Amino acid sequence: MSIYVASCIIKNSLCDFAGRKGDSMFKKFISYYRPHRKLFALDMFCGLLVAICDLFYPIITRNIINVYVPNKQLQLLITWSVVMLLIYVAKACLNFVVQYWGHIVGVRMQADMRRDMFTKLQKLPFAFFDENKTGVIMSRMINDLQNVSELAHHGPEDLLISTITLVGAFIMLGSINIYLTVLVFLVLPLMIFFAIKTRGMMTKAFRDTRVETGKVNANVETAISGVRVSRAYTAGEYETAKFNEANKGYVAARARAYKSMGIFHSGMQLFSDMLYLVVLVAGGLFFFYGHINTGDFAAYLLYINIFLKPVNRLASLLEQLQDGMTGFSRFREIMEQATEAEDANAVDPGTLSGHIRFEDVSFRYDNSDEAEGKRQVIDHISLEIPAGKTVALVGPSGGGKTTLCHLIPRFYELDGGKITIDGMDLTTLQRSALRKNIGMVAQDVFLFDGTIRENIAYGNLSASEEAIIEAAKKANIHDYIMTLEQGYDTQVGERGIKLSGGQKQRISIARVFLKNPPILILDEATSALDNATEMLIQESLEQLGKGRTVLVVAHRLSTIKKADEIVVITRDGIQERGNHEQLLEKDGMYAALYRYQFRV
Repeated sequence: MSIYVASCIIKNSLCDFAGRKGDSMFKKFISYYRPHRKLFALDMFCGLLVAICDLFYPIITRNIINVYVPNKQLQLLITWSVVMLLIYVAKACLNFVVQYWGHIVGVRMQADMRRDMFTKLQKLPFAFFDENKTGVIMSRMINDLQNVSELAHHGPEDLLISTITLVGAFIMLGSINIYLTVLVFLVLPLMIFFAIKTRGMMTKAFRDTRVETGKVNANVETAISGVRVSRAYTAGEYETAKFNEANKGYVAARARAYKSMGIFHSGMQLFSDMLYLVVLVAGGLFFFYGHINTGDFAAYLLYINIFLKPVNRLASLLEQLQDGMTGFSRFREIMEQATEAEDANAVDPGTLSGHIRFEDVSFRYDNSDEAEGKRQVIDHISLEIPAGKTVALVGPSGGGKTTLCHLIPRFYELDGGKITIDGMDLTTLQRSALRKNIGMVAQDVFLFDGTIRENIAYGNLSASEEAIIEAAKKANIHDYIMTLEQGYDTQVGERGIKLSGGQKQRISIARVFLKNPPILILDEATSALDNATEMLIQESLEQLGKGRTVLVVAHRLSTIKKADEIVVITRDGIQERGNHEQLLEKDGMYAALYRYQFRV
């Protein structure tokens, strides 16, 4: 019965949060119990026994006052005192199981949800990460799921114990004095009505708190990641002001939540106190007129205390329900995001030759809006990159050069046209198989917080030590690594902060050497480096590009003079194309850019 009640309450709460999707969300929530059902059953069984133990104390107390003490039955007094002691010891053991293993159930469910969420994030399209801040996602994964974990443990357990205690207390109270019991239970509908009326206010308050928590987390994550920039520009006060603004929003939202909680708890406490007062006055009158004896009156007062415990426990559960279901609702929002679409008949092309064709390709980002003056990033562009050739993209910022690079591995879906490799439409290829054929070296190198070895091995996670070292040698980073005290086991720090820009870039190049893909994309790979470092990196890139199809995005024209073809792209599309000498002879946009950079 209690499990049914628990299910109904959780289900109704989910429906409140998710509307018509409540049934589906309820099933999803319950599904996380299944792998841990044996431990959950143990927790619930122990909770049931705890509730039953609580019901014995008033009965024994009643008999001691009414029978054993007046009749001087010392042996029975001692016997039942020992029984009570054993009940308390057993109850302590049961409470340990409930508190420890019950929480373990919640933690394991939380871990399962976090695992599913992390797995889901790995499959979401890049557009999702363009629109959602890292700190907000982290808040959903950590803070929200922590509250879901607490609900998963305490929710059914509290409902079971409370239901058994309430039913048991009602039966025991009725066996003592049915009229007094009816009087007591007349107060309950008022308490329930009050709880329902205040729940809506709590729901909104807790949802607002979740949103503000995500904003604070996002602000902190950004501020910490950019601490060197803020220090360099002495913008500490500005960052502090931004944080204080987000922090104030959190405090205000939390204040509203605590206000709704305060109204709820103070109201419930008032009803509890009034209930106790009703029993005290009515019971006193019943005793005065001889309708109840001393032992019964004492037992009745004890049962009222027992009766109020589940009422208060249910009140706390209602608060926990708002918190947990808000968290689960936000968790499901991510879990229901559409993953990268892939044709069921998509094929693994194996190793590609790398002949790339853009055929009348158009693209805009999801947040692009013509009504707001935003435009197509790429508008009906056609371009061919023969296998084994190097094609460079140049031109002013905003022309879509980097976007074109991101379309080849299908980081985004086209709005129009198609892209083919070796004559095969990208949409007919398995994403993972396609991306295995593509290596990328970008201006903003991302290194994971780990060792140099681990970061190079990211190019091929099954690579041998010899292969990793050979890749490092090709990238001209091996000699430097060997000067470090821990060599390849040196920690690079968060985002590679312990290394210079050139060192990070060479590690990223070694990573691509290890991957050994037929298609190479170089997106401003040397633009952030000094001239001396750029020359060294350029040598590594030229070696890396041998025998591969290479697409280069560059602003420094000195790095692309040897390209087989140079394509000048602006916001109006492709303006010029040809090799270095041909474009200089045309004396167009490329020639103007070249003269500007080299002052010739």
